[in-house]
Amino acid sequence: MSIILYNTKTKKKDAFVPLIPGQVSMYVCGVTVYDDCHLGHARSALTFDMIRRYFEFAGYQVKYVRNFTDIDDKILNRAKQEEVPWHEISERYIHNFYRDMGALGISKPSIEPRATEHIPDILHMVEGLVHKGMAYQLEGDVYFSVKKFPTYGKLSGKNLEELQAGARIEVDTRKQDPMDFALWKTAKPGEPGWDSPWGKGRPGWHIECSAMSVAELGPTFDIHGGGKDLIFPHHENEIAQSCAYTGKEFARYWVHNGFVTVDKEKMSKSLGNFFTIREILDKSTVSDSEAITGECLRYYLLSTHYRSDLNWSEESLPEAKAALDNIYGLIQRLEESASQESNQGDEAFGQVFREFSKKFQESMDDDFNTPKTLAAIHEFRVGINKLLSKGLSNQMRETVIDSLRKYGKPLGLFQLEVNQWNAIVYRPDSVKLQFNIPTPKFVVGKPNETEWIEQKIKLRNEARAQKDFSTADTIRKELTEQGIILEDRPDGTTRWKR
Repeated sequence: MSIILYNTKTKKKDAFVPLIPGQVSMYVCGVTVYDDCHLGHARSALTFDMIRRYFEFAGYQVKYVRNFTDIDDKILNRAKQEEVPWHEISERYIHNFYRDMGALGISKPSIEPRATEHIPDILHMVEGLVHKGMAYQLEGDVYFSVKKFPTYGKLSGKNLEELQAGARIEVDTRKQDPMDFALWKTAKPGEPGWDSPWGKGRPGWHIECSAMSVAELGPTFDIHGGGKDLIFPHHENEIAQSCAYTGKEFARYWVHNGFVTVDKEKMSKSLGNFFTIREILDKSTVSDSEAITGECLRYYLLSTHYRSDLNWSEESLPEAKAALDNIYGLIQRLEESASQESNQGDEAFGQVFREFSKKFQESMDDDFNTPKTLAAIHEFRVGINKLLSKGLSNQMRETVIDSLRKYGKPLGLFQLEVNQWNAIVYRPDSVKLQFNIPTPKFVVGKPNETEWIEQKIKLRNEARAQKDFSTADTIRKELTEQGIILEDRPDGTTRWKR
């Protein structure tokens, strides 16, 4: 079965056929480095980290390029506000980007170009577009002529008239057409600039990505990715200027991740409704290692399909932590030294593993459906717990652990040692301050605490026995909000811990 992915360009799922057999070339729009990254940035970075990892898991050699926009109006404005050199702002937030991505376990791309490193490539492309009559200059600025590119709007699925009516267009009455966009901007007094045929200036945002992707991957490559907010105008403009310049197809597959929302509104700095990755990691869990908190956040982001919008929930991290506890708890039980009087579960392992492996591949091959993949992993966990109750040999236990590590790697999960995971104490009270998690209904340490927990577990087990799973889930959620983790054992009993 080949990998199928949703292609924004064709508006349907397409079978992935690489330009070069066995290889994947992928460019993803990175961040503009003027502030710390928020959860929306984390989701985009994680989405394409997961896609890259899975292609490698499937046997492909991946060349993954993700850029930094290190010269931009937002950077210049921030530098002016702080009264520091503009490049100090860029360097600071590139450093912070690496810090945050490292905490989330996101691998570095093959290549990370910066816009300022590709000024010669940008100038060469702009000059080529002017020479071909696809761009024009106005008093030191250079604009792309949108009407001269007949298929403009194909990616976003709108015609030019609709785009003109609804788009946020840079106001400049000198332009030949309101839809025309800047390729090169004249440097204002006090701003940084580079020499060009049109005078001192700097590149427009859209041309930066075209120049960097073509320079690193060639005129045509496999996959171009980014958040769905980039479809128009950024990616639409990239297609127009790149194809007009090279005369060839640009990216063959366009992949876009959904938003992270807060109360159904897109999380963004302009709306002021965002949480930075650093805030979430600092306020959420833990004691010694941010990687654990990062893994909880990573699990949460993967629990929704990458193309769907994800509404930030105050219960998100506790629920992700509980799910991860179940997996690491299984690994711990597998590692525990125990009398091997029985290995009756060994014989059935092959069938359990084959079913899991099949579901894992089917879900990931189907447009990287990580929610179904996570469900398959937990179904595998349940199956292994049942085999453990019959008995597994030491060799088989090691095989199960290796399988969990192997199949968790494309997701960036389950790679820690159990002692690393268990060293972390989850503190729901610290999360409550930031995300308004409800106040506990009991006070830790009071005599009725254990009685209350065990009564809740009893009610949950009764609901499960009657197949009232809605009530059972509600009780688990209520316990999770109090920082109580449940562990359903193969023998039908339920253990709990904080």
